[in-house]
Amino acid sequence: MTMRLITALALGLAFASPALAQNPAPRQPTISVMGTGEAELKPDFATITVMVETEGDTVPKVVADNKTSSDAAIARIEALGVKKDDIRTQNFQVFETPIRMDKDGKEIKVPKFTARHRLQIKITDLDGVGRIAGEILSGSNMLFQSVSFGLNRQEEGSDAARRAAVQDARRQAELYAEAAGVSLGRLLEIGAGSAQPYANEFNDNVRMRAVAKAAPLEAPIVPPATIRYTASVQLVWELEQKP
Repeated sequence: MTMRLITALALGLAFASPALAQNPAPRQPTISVMGTGEAELKPDFATITVMVETEGDTVPKVVADNKTSSDAAIARIEALGVKKDDIRTQNFQVFETPIRMDKDGKEIKVPKFTARHRLQIKITDLDGVGRIAGEILSGSNMLFQSVSFGLNRQEEGSDAARRAAVQDARRQAELYAEAAGVSLGRLLEIGAGSAQPYANEFNDNVRMRAVAKAAPLEAPIVPPATIRYTASVQLVWELEQKP
């Protein structure tokens, strides 16, 4: 019984040996290309960021004072024609006031706590951004921080940049294939890339000061003509020999 089993295994291996000796099928050559793309679209809103800051010797007092100042600031912003729904809190924090020194290096006595309320103001009238920013600057209870521009439908810019990235990847792949004397075959893989707008922000951490009512202040803010979006993608194709 044992001899018959050994003989059968030997015969099986003998018949299988030609198949085992065969070389594996050649690997299909591929090309992997990273494409980049850009798209530029006109912005349709601006965001102005301001901060209301108050100080006090107790947490309840500094929070109450900050609410009073914030309510006054919001009322002023609304008086400029900004809708209440377009004013929102970005963050609010209370912390111990940092130590301050005078020019001689002596510590200045300051209130124990500081409260900061950061507000974001959305403005759809881009031609009026400078005027509104100037009116805000004429206040005395806010800190102007930044102004940025954006799109309500950001996916339009991202999608346009993604399409351009795919076109760029195909252009590169076709160029390489032609130079190598081959052609593109099946598209095997699409690697997830990135798509994002270029930052477009102007910062000016200057405390707002009162200005003469006879000379209205208009901040020199010029909205960008377009917002640039960028994207990248990685594509992999099979390569085929030309007939």
